[in-house]
Amino acid sequence: MTNDFIRIYTQIEQAQEWTAKYRGCLPVFACVLGFTETSLIPGISAAGCTPEDRKYTACADAEFLYYGWEHKPKYPLPPLAAGASPVLISRAVVEALNIPVYIFNAGLPQPPAVPAIDLGGYPARCLSQGAAMELATVHHLFKQGLVWGERLSTKTQNGYFILSECVVGGTTTALAILTGLGIPAVGKVNSSHPVCNHEQKWAVVQAGLERMRSARVGGVGGEKTPSSSLSLLHHPLQLVAAVGDPMQIVVAGMAIALSRSCGVLLAGGTQMLAVYALMSAIAQAYALSWRPEEVVIGTTRWVAEDPTGSTIELAQLVGKSSITPNGVTPPLLATGLSFADSCYLQLRAYEQGFVKEGVGAGGACIAAYLTRGWLQHQLLEVIEAQLEKYQKNSESKTQNPEYNQA
Repeated sequence: MTNDFIRIYTQIEQAQEWTAKYRGCLPVFACVLGFTETSLIPGISAAGCTPEDRKYTACADAEFLYYGWEHKPKYPLPPLAAGASPVLISRAVVEALNIPVYIFNAGLPQPPAVPAIDLGGYPARCLSQGAAMELATVHHLFKQGLVWGERLSTKTQNGYFILSECVVGGTTTALAILTGLGIPAVGKVNSSHPVCNHEQKWAVVQAGLERMRSARVGGVGGEKTPSSSLSLLHHPLQLVAAVGDPMQIVVAGMAIALSRSCGVLLAGGTQMLAVYALMSAIAQAYALSWRPEEVVIGTTRWVAEDPTGSTIELAQLVGKSSITPNGVTPPLLATGLSFADSCYLQLRAYEQGFVKEGVGAGGACIAAYLTRGWLQHQLLEVIEAQLEKYQKNSESKTQNPEYNQA
């Protein structure tokens, strides 16, 4: 590991070279928003107490990430069973370091109330149907990812990008993509629950993959789907159309394009491992050039060391799969941030396994260390200050009769 605060779990030498290369650089932060109706399954996610809440989680997170606590939100942060939204962590860092932020709408039920770049995508159907998206939409979103990756690369010189996401239910679509690519991920993914709901996720994924395999006439998105067990290794876009979500294919395209000229920090856990595997499969299937040595995955220790998942083993399995170039395991890093001594109950809930990660929270903390050398006390100070201001602002607005959250 680099030190006690930045933990490296796989590909230690490559990760150390990457962090040394980008130490002192101010990154650019991009967040790709998406939606899957998988998130509406009762109990599938804790990122919003009810299915109705979860319809607006991505919009609420985007609004807070972009504007911060002073803004009167169109979409307030949804209530959680326990803990505080991880966007508070990300916002605290991007605000304190003045990191440029780009927000992309890959496919939401409603447009976010921020200056977002609309990629012309659509929300995914529940992956259990085995026909989550139209294949034409997946091709379009992948091209958009490549195009915007090339455009964004001009925004930094010798620097790196943090690619983050907000997709409720995304660890379940991640499980589907990883499994479809031949990676034995069942029982190894993470979730926003303190104890991962592996059985529920796996039942949904099995249903979707079985329906995908049994498709004969018409197939996914109007094309015949290969019925063998996954000759889809050679048709990764069809796999995404069957059981994926719109964020995955956009971030895969962006990261492939960005890696050619700058560093990429895929900010997340299970979902970004799925994106990395997808990038590898796409590059291999379509003979696209990319630079794996420029790509690392950065998350929180709550994800990397989750006792109810196996994130490190999952990263190693991605490296051992036939889709990964030269059998290279993706470098997995995590911030050592702890909330054990926080004065806020909502933050201490992270130490009990609630929430864990989201909206690039782990990647933002890694960036704070690389850019400013921030360790535990500096990060905790700005995060607690962000939460305090948010709470006071929320209380004052709810007490104001003229305040309308609609």
